[in-house]
Amino acid sequence: MTDQYASVRYVVDDVPAALDFYTTHLGFTVRMSAAPAFADVVRGPLRLLLSGPASSGARATPEDSSAAGRNRIHLVVADLDAEITRLAGAGVAFRTEVVSGPGGRQILLADPAGNLVELFQPAHRGA
Repeated sequence: MTDQYASVRYVVDDVPAALDFYTTHLGFTVRMSAAPAFADVVRGPLRLLLSGPASSGARATPEDSSAAGRNRIHLVVADLDAEITRLAGAGVAFRTEVVSGPGGRQILLADPAGNLVELFQPAHRGA
């Protein structure tokens, strides 16, 4: 296998809106698009499958699982404050304030379907 990606599927209600969100704001690139049913985007080793209502992936989801969950993709950034400024300037709304802990700092935002995305800046470790 030549492509070594960790794949995550997000069920979305509007594939073109999700595709625009991930490529415009979060640095994903399109591998394949069959919008409005499905799109396949990547960022580094993460392959994100965006499945709209007409896709087989969405149709296989049980009806009682229609709401976005508490799971989220975790994107590491070098400068969290700069990313927050950039995204806020582009009109992206955040779901939380910045949270700091021993491992680093994070903030949550949501894609157009309500799926969570975590931006995370690791704490600097001394030598």
